[in-house]
Amino acid sequence: MNRTDRLVAMVMYFQGRRLVRAEELAEHFEVSVRTVYRDVAALSEAGVPVTGEAGVGYSLVKGYHLPPVMFTGDEAMALFVGAEMVKRFTDASLSRPMESAVLKLRAVLPREQQDDVDRLARAMVVAGGGALREGLDQQVLLPIQQAVVSRRVLRLCYRARGEDEPTRRDVEPLGVVFYGGAWYLVGWCRLRGGMRQFKLQRVISLTLLEERFPQRPEFSITRYLDEWMAVDAMVAVRVWFAAGAVERARRESYSGFIESKPVTGGVEARLLTFSLPWFARWMLSFGEDAEALEPEELRTLVEKEANQVLQRYVRTPDRTLSGA
Repeated sequence: MNRTDRLVAMVMYFQGRRLVRAEELAEHFEVSVRTVYRDVAALSEAGVPVTGEAGVGYSLVKGYHLPPVMFTGDEAMALFVGAEMVKRFTDASLSRPMESAVLKLRAVLPREQQDDVDRLARAMVVAGGGALREGLDQQVLLPIQQAVVSRRVLRLCYRARGEDEPTRRDVEPLGVVFYGGAWYLVGWCRLRGGMRQFKLQRVISLTLLEERFPQRPEFSITRYLDEWMAVDAMVAVRVWFAAGAVERARRESYSGFIESKPVTGGVEARLLTFSLPWFARWMLSFGEDAEALEPEELRTLVEKEANQVLQRYVRTPDRTLSGA
């Protein structure tokens, strides 16, 4: 952020708070306290009525406001994506006000940005359950959204699951999907000559090329997602969770609770999973606060995993504490 942008942002930061300490500003804008002092002095010289008291903090004179500031394209798309996440993963107390806020956001955007948000809305799906389970740099998601909206080719350095070495791929990005706690890019992979989905956590680097690809009017992100799920058929499981573990289970599960009912000591729930072995290991992480009920294969896998863990802790004369 250059200094001009920082000074404008600083005034907006003041507007949203009664009192702000120099140390708080320094931490927020990632600058030194000395730089904050210089910036506040520059604002005062420019006519912004900033008042300050040593040991207390800074504030704007009551009644002072900046003129309305327009959103950038990236800010508008980020707010839209955040709104979709809120509507999908929260109850009506938040989702309804958020839907109203998005309508107001669209109303104040220039026509070009409204069109960009509409194109992103048609190319994005937020589905399934689970919070984002791995860190994701916004420098990955934002360029992908831009590429989808502008139909520009992406050059990825990507490490596919099960492959030791990454590959370079030119991809025509057609949509983005949030599912099972992870973001995916859906697009036409020129290297493989077909539609592929790319987990964003496996993207090592990306470049937004100038080349634009033609529209694919036959493509529908929702139809593709339905077909993807049909190919990777999911298995239904039934599980008991202790009352204290229910919130975590809802947050971490791929599909969320398909059905649930209160039972003695907790909740009995039906979930979907792509992998019973993975689900068995996840179940063990709850300790005694979860029990696999169905199918029997899942109970057998949990028992096997539990026995393998137990063997790590069986003390024998020739086994040290490190397991050597």
